Amino acid sequence: MNNIAPHSEHRQSFLIIGLGQTGLSCARFLVQKGYAVAIMDTREQPPALNTLQTEFPEVLVNTGGLISDWMQRCDTIVLSPGVDPRLPEIKGARAAGIEIIGDIELFARHANAPVVAITGSNGKSTVTTMIAEMAVTAGKQVQVGGNLGTPALELITQPAPDFYILELSSFQLETVESLNAYTSVVLNVSPDHMDRYETEQAYYDVKAKIYSGSGVMVINRDDPIVNSWSMLGREQIGFTLSHPQNNEFGLIEKDNQSWLAQGEQELLPVNELQVAGKHNVANALAALALGTSMNLPMSAMLTAIQNYRGLAHRCYLVAKHQGVRWFDDSKATNVGACLAAIEGLADSGKIILIAGGEGKDQNFSELTPVLDAHVRAVVLIGRDAQLIANVVPNHVLKIEAANMQDAVQKAQKVVQRGENVLLSPACASFDMFTGYAQRGEVFAQAVRELIA
Repeated sequence: MNNIAPHSEHRQSFLIIGLGQTGLSCARFLVQKGYAVAIMDTREQPPALNTLQTEFPEVLVNTGGLISDWMQRCDTIVLSPGVDPRLPEIKGARAAGIEIIGDIELFARHANAPVVAITGSNGKSTVTTMIAEMAVTAGKQVQVGGNLGTPALELITQPAPDFYILELSSFQLETVESLNAYTSVVLNVSPDHMDRYETEQAYYDVKAKIYSGSGVMVINRDDPIVNSWSMLGREQIGFTLSHPQNNEFGLIEKDNQSWLAQGEQELLPVNELQVAGKHNVANALAALALGTSMNLPMSAMLTAIQNYRGLAHRCYLVAKHQGVRWFDDSKATNVGACLAAIEGLADSGKIILIAGGEGKDQNFSELTPVLDAHVRAVVLIGRDAQLIANVVPNHVLKIEAANMQDAVQKAQKVVQRGENVLLSPACASFDMFTGYAQRGEVFAQAVRELIA
């Protein structure tokens, strides 16, 4: 593998591990910069292999496993976010002193405009798109992506935009060292990806890395873990679903209705938001705090959130029929997201919950009190349905379903006027579907057929 020999007199050498969308974006970026590049993937036929070989036939590729010799003869390994850094070959390379980074670290070293960085166990994509729409409404040029949509390295443009707006996952943050975001937020934290992290604290510590640097910290005052990360001497803007303090963002009551507010200044009645649920009220407040840190005009921000209709598969209203609302929250792939959706809809009537799938070694017991308070029946699907069934209170109806169509039909039989049917699985989808998007689409199609 002489073409990526270490410490070349001519070119720094990079070994990319993982050839999906992110790995391909890294290859394009590094080849364009003139570096020596090679790629490995544990899969025999990684998704971007054909594209890579068409675009860069000169790039050396190995599939079907990791070769430690390659890994220890390069200068830098670029790890795709889906690759577990605990793999013994990667641990060996790190122990040998090889630099290991990811695409976001690579992006951070080359970004030519301020970065707005957004993470959290839940709500990332909603807040990312909200703040992007606010910035566009304010006349700013932005590039938006990261964990959502376009890989970060493909966003870097000449001339530079006003802002890069990045959604970042914990997997992406694992390998970040030099991201000094202009403004950043951890929306919330709840246990997730426990098949990747040894402890809940390890997962939280990775999320907290987004606040490294000197930029503005946007803090969820209602999340005790996130709020504990406040740093003396750093500029901060907080948000809360309670009455705001110190000119921060929150809710105030006026004229018998709830308003989004900054300090004592009411901004917009909550009922003028087009997205449902308390969690989306929190998302809107987080976006307002981020936008304020970016010096966006309040009028533009309020116009944008009034017009914001939400993202598919995130507590999205599919249909309202005969007094029943059907919500697609297929993106709820963890317990925290499911809890947020249930609590967000709780004020609008009892819930028939469709849940289950691939459990990711999560502890589902946190669901019990919320199911007890707000859910009348749980329709269970997927591989780990029984794990959820085990935590459903006795008075809540438990219904088993063979597939999504069956789940929708069984939910329709038990739901009553004024109630909500909520697909919020609290699990990954890969036991039955290609991803959460397909799961949501199958649900929505089943609902449409049911009410046609």
